[in-house]
Amino acid sequence: MQAKITNFTKQRYTVYALIAIIALVMPFIRINGNHFFLLSFDHKKLDLLFVSFSTQELFLMPFILIGLFLTIFFVTTLAGRIWCAWACPQTIFRVIYRDFIQTKLLKIRKNIHDKQKEYPGNLAKKLLAILLFYILSLVVTSNLLWYFVPPEDFFAYIQDPANHLLLLGILFCASLFLTFDVVYIQEKFCVYVCPYARIQSVMFDHDTVQVIYDEKRGGVIYDGKTKLHKKPPQGECIGCEACVTVCPTHIDIRQGMQLDCINCLECADACSVVQKRFDRPSLIQWTSSQAIQTGNKVKYFRFRTVAYLVVLGIVFVALMLMTTKKENMLLNINRSTELYHIQKLSDNSLEVSNSYIFLFQNTDDKPHEYYFEATLRDSGEKLEILRPSKPFTLKPKEQSKQIVVIKAHKELIKDDTKDTVFPMTVKAFAVDDKENIQIFRESIFVYPKQTILQEALK
Repeated sequence: MQAKITNFTKQRYTVYALIAIIALVMPFIRINGNHFFLLSFDHKKLDLLFVSFSTQELFLMPFILIGLFLTIFFVTTLAGRIWCAWACPQTIFRVIYRDFIQTKLLKIRKNIHDKQKEYPGNLAKKLLAILLFYILSLVVTSNLLWYFVPPEDFFAYIQDPANHLLLLGILFCASLFLTFDVVYIQEKFCVYVCPYARIQSVMFDHDTVQVIYDEKRGGVIYDGKTKLHKKPPQGECIGCEACVTVCPTHIDIRQGMQLDCINCLECADACSVVQKRFDRPSLIQWTSSQAIQTGNKVKYFRFRTVAYLVVLGIVFVALMLMTTKKENMLLNINRSTELYHIQKLSDNSLEVSNSYIFLFQNTDDKPHEYYFEATLRDSGEKLEILRPSKPFTLKPKEQSKQIVVIKAHKELIKDDTKDTVFPMTVKAFAVDDKENIQIFRESIFVYPKQTILQEALK
């Protein structure tokens, strides 16, 4: 292997910058008024891939969650805890607080490569560091909230604090917790709180990419948990422990794989600098245990990773198909508490009607004029709409509650023993686009027994 100094840390910082830019900019990007992702409880809608869905269409969420978990399983099987060091907000915020604010900006910590040493004193600077991070945490928490409260609403709400105390309470409490977590809990969150460290081991195999100390080259330092040598009697490790002092979770990677390792690879960078002096590559590599043992390349494509990719592809295709089945109008039908209404007409005939509450929503991006038809499902008999008597217009995303009265044209059945329940089909449609926007809903029409009709005639 050619001797070179690795730059995983700088590469991680580049990834952090890209993630930060995407996370900050994405909520402000809208296409046809829709966001890339927005779960708004205020507007009762879900925006996904710039397509808007009502909360009544949240059948998409299981596909999103299944895809998320499968992605986590796939990435962990392929590359171990790469998420933890390369994309996890906890790690990113710790780097900003410890390495940038405390070390580079305020000079509280004297050496960015010594993450295990604490520096006493400098109380004023330490308080200033906490204050600076708290200001940053307000921005970060706001950024998170923009995926639930769109920025165009968020900035209007915070200018009217009296009417949006809940939003402000979430903002300040979450930012305080984030500051407490990053300043006080630190990497103990990764070790003791985060469940990911506990479940990752069941997803590893011998080809999973990990941070590994090469005992063949470096020599044996540990026998299990027992440290045998600071510097092995045989091997290329010189016992400088640069890999130990730089570790943010306070472990010695030479002891083997540990739950505390977050794959930040700072130990690999530190070792590469030392080994470069001897014209040797780093003793700590980002590889698999199988590759270390055999000397071959990492086997990325194997049964488990391919299986995850196939299932992920199926879920993604299913999600795309479900998004194409988006309805441009929604309708819920509820019956009123009254079973039916009987009215005696001037010609001594009877009119039987049922009342309903129709909840309409226009989920399209333009206004439409709506109306509907009602038909008895078994006989095909059409029923008459008494109310509303004419179509009504809904603006984009607008909802409307309509009191609907439907009557039978003629006597439907003669039954002296009980009321009769007829299955009914309601066809709702956009008058201006009937071919493309129409939906069907099932309900019932209740017709009274003959004894009640005869009493109404008296």
